[in-house]
Amino acid sequence: MFIRQLNYVVALAREQHFGRAAAACNVSQPALSGAIRSIEEELGVVIVQRGRRFEGFTADGERVLAWARRVLADCEGLRQDARAGGNDPVGVLRMGAIPAALPLVPRLTQDCLRRHPRLKHEVYTLSAAEILRKIADFELDIGLSYLDDDRLGAFQTLPVFRERYVLVAADEAMFEGAASMSWSDAASLPLCLFTTNMQCRRGMDAAFAAAGVKAVPQVETDSMTVLYAHVRQAGLYGILPHSVLCLAEGAEQLRWRPMSPQLQRDIGLVVLAQQPHAPVLDAALRSFRDLDLQGWVDGLLGAAPQPTS
Repeated sequence: MFIRQLNYVVALAREQHFGRAAAACNVSQPALSGAIRSIEEELGVVIVQRGRRFEGFTADGERVLAWARRVLADCEGLRQDARAGGNDPVGVLRMGAIPAALPLVPRLTQDCLRRHPRLKHEVYTLSAAEILRKIADFELDIGLSYLDDDRLGAFQTLPVFRERYVLVAADEAMFEGAASMSWSDAASLPLCLFTTNMQCRRGMDAAFAAAGVKAVPQVETDSMTVLYAHVRQAGLYGILPHSVLCLAEGAEQLRWRPMSPQLQRDIGLVVLAQQPHAPVLDAALRSFRDLDLQGWVDGLLGAAPQPTS
């Protein structure tokens, strides 16, 4: 069995199509199909359900796929270790981040690149569920997500930030002199909120429910950019994590009030609970541990225009 054959198995799982998997691996479709049949003969199991087209993996195939992903991840770790010079790792760190945490990502990558200039970053915007699945399948190295998630048992976590939620608007006059905003009062405003499949929205809905109300937003979106645009251009209110205000345009163009009572949630780094880590991941984690994201964001907000009573 060769490493390239395992790559074919993983590519087929990713593409769900023999032709596309072959193209991704730069081989002919017969070569890819023959390589997978060779694995089946060597192991004495059927890996792929075959019909006129790819129909999925068998139960044995799913186990082979899990091992293939693990072996390929270990091989990549070996390559990184061989290429690294001392504390100078070479490779790509693949990070998934929930949309609410995206304003924090540049701070993480910036410090890591300063320490390790030969390390590259790939950043993907994903849901918390997608991040955990892709880490478990060795498609991501690390995630930035909420830590109040009961699916984190198989993962190692590192808290890096505690977010708070704020009501945002385009004009100071829209707050009518209020120093803070209750969840019950916010529910009566024309709102643009994140969609209900997003974890941060589920936290907001729980806060609304605790106040005895239900928010019915005029616009829902899974895009931070779309939400921001509706607040700035359509005159709606939004509820956002306060880390969004660390962006220059947020601090300068949005006005905000803290939600009362406060809704706070811990955000952290998530990796697979296994040792040793690949050199690229290990170096990134050392860099991330030394960052004070909380102090950075809170410091920027302290310098930004403050809500007035």
